[in-house]
Amino acid sequence: MKRFRLGAACLLIAACGISNGPAGADPLPPSLPSPPFTATLSNNMPLVFGMDPASAANSLQTPLTYVSGRPGNEIYLALREVGGSGFFDRRDRLYLQFRHGRLTGWKGDWGRNWMWR
Repeated sequence: MKRFRLGAACLLIAACGISNGPAGADPLPPSLPSPPFTATLSNNMPLVFGMDPASAANSLQTPLTYVSGRPGNEIYLALREVGGSGFFDRRDRLYLQFRHGRLTGWKGDWGRNWMWR
């Protein structure tokens, strides 16, 4: 019985080693060139110093809410819905500072986590 198993194993190994042609994978179909990394980002038009409020709102794809300041020197708030874990929505606050009608700075404020009070 051991001879039969040994013979069957050798025959199986020999049969697996025999091939009709050269081994190789199928060629890949021609592909289109991939877009640059920055084109795949969700925010592909980032904030730039010197933007006016309208172009900043367009870049963030959210409306700006006035917070404080005199005309031309305002601080605006952009609330960005960025999803969350599925159970809780996550809204990030982004404050934009404008001087003479041009963007001079911004600051993200994630606030306090209300779950860990």
